[in-house]
Amino acid sequence: MHPALRPAGTTGAVPVTFVTRKTYPAAKAKLKAAQQAFLDATGYEPKAGRAAVIPDAKGSIAAVFFALESEDAAHRDPLLAGKLPGQIPPGTYAFANDPGDAATAALAWAMGQYRFSRYRKSEVRPAILVVPKGVDGEAVTRTAEAVFLARDLVNTPANDLGPAELEAAIRDLGKRHRAKVTSIVGEALIGANLPMIHAVGAGSPREPRLVDLVWGNEKHPKVTLVGKGVCFDTGGLDIKPDAAMLLMKKDMGGAAAAIGLAHMIMAAKLPVRLRLLVPAVENSVSGTAFRPGDVFPTRKGLTVEIGNTDAEGRLVLCDALALADEEAPALIADFATLTGAARVSLGPDLPPIYTHDDTLAAELTAAGLRVGDPVWRLPLWRPYAAGLDSKVADMNNVTAGGLAGSITAALYLDRFVEKAKAWLHADIYAWVPAERPARPVGGELHAARALFEVLSQRYGK
Repeated sequence: MHPALRPAGTTGAVPVTFVTRKTYPAAKAKLKAAQQAFLDATGYEPKAGRAAVIPDAKGSIAAVFFALESEDAAHRDPLLAGKLPGQIPPGTYAFANDPGDAATAALAWAMGQYRFSRYRKSEVRPAILVVPKGVDGEAVTRTAEAVFLARDLVNTPANDLGPAELEAAIRDLGKRHRAKVTSIVGEALIGANLPMIHAVGAGSPREPRLVDLVWGNEKHPKVTLVGKGVCFDTGGLDIKPDAAMLLMKKDMGGAAAAIGLAHMIMAAKLPVRLRLLVPAVENSVSGTAFRPGDVFPTRKGLTVEIGNTDAEGRLVLCDALALADEEAPALIADFATLTGAARVSLGPDLPPIYTHDDTLAAELTAAGLRVGDPVWRLPLWRPYAAGLDSKVADMNNVTAGGLAGSITAALYLDRFVEKAKAWLHADIYAWVPAERPARPVGGELHAARALFEVLSQRYGK
């Protein structure tokens, strides 16, 4: 079980009471007179996300109040409880009443205590939560592990996380779950008909590769995850300005999301045949880097003119998607930190998703709101596809005008999926720029928890 959790029934825990402006007076009235006076003296007000630590006569912690936004659970941030551990001393606590969704609140409690400590060690004494009655503590632990794994991968700088190290992380995960992991590396990508992955990674001395994890009974429904694994993106010869390059260690955030989701699926033993494909490259500047105006074949047979070397994510993804599509799986889901346009349109916290499957889109949107991992569907607007036309190849990797950038990137990828019963593309940010409840500044697992909810509903035992 996660270090911040203890099994249900653990005794000696300090009770945590969730209050709102409406319920606070009644909760306060149940306290002893001295405790009521203490709250008045400290000026506590039940503002959303604010905790009050209430002592007993000996000065020990007797209780904690924590304020929610509303009496209506539908209008609450499901992850608000992630603010609680940072406001209370180390110790063992238990929910005294219903926070609305106890399982998600317990997950938020654990998520809020994440620290990236690879380079700067800090001694953290966690606030421990007794798993609420009726909540599956192991399920909460599996999800928290996936979130921490993805955050660690995204937060690790490129000098310590290149294509080979990303492959090693996938191999470690495969070993843990007894999955089969193979890879195609360097020049072998050309012989394996994965020319785009090779082309994007050709400018770096760190060899590009496609990492392929397979797990589960082949008779079960096939679910294939594809994650953009650009371990650092200079922009290539269309080099980024310095400010735009500062966060490019996170350009493998799509791979991190897919890896985290793969862990959740395998740890939960969902009855699916899982495949995880990660094209892992570094987009560098050198004499062997690919150039604007170059034309390359793809695995699918379409030729692509390079309009901009900084639109490299869709290039490595298109070969991986074409490979995934050859099996005609029940679902292909790809995750990618693909466009700045997605951030302009929806901001850092709300990834756009694209799919032709209306049912999948509706289920994913509802699940995301329920578990605090929101997504928003944008259209695969077919008329915009004309912007990807090329005079010398089957298509260009960018449009001339630059408008509707996230949509046209999705339309580019759409050309490479035909046989799969459903396809989902998530254009994620994989980063939290300003602290949110349960989400510290840094790498983040976007859209994956929402999709796991959908897969659990569809395939869970």
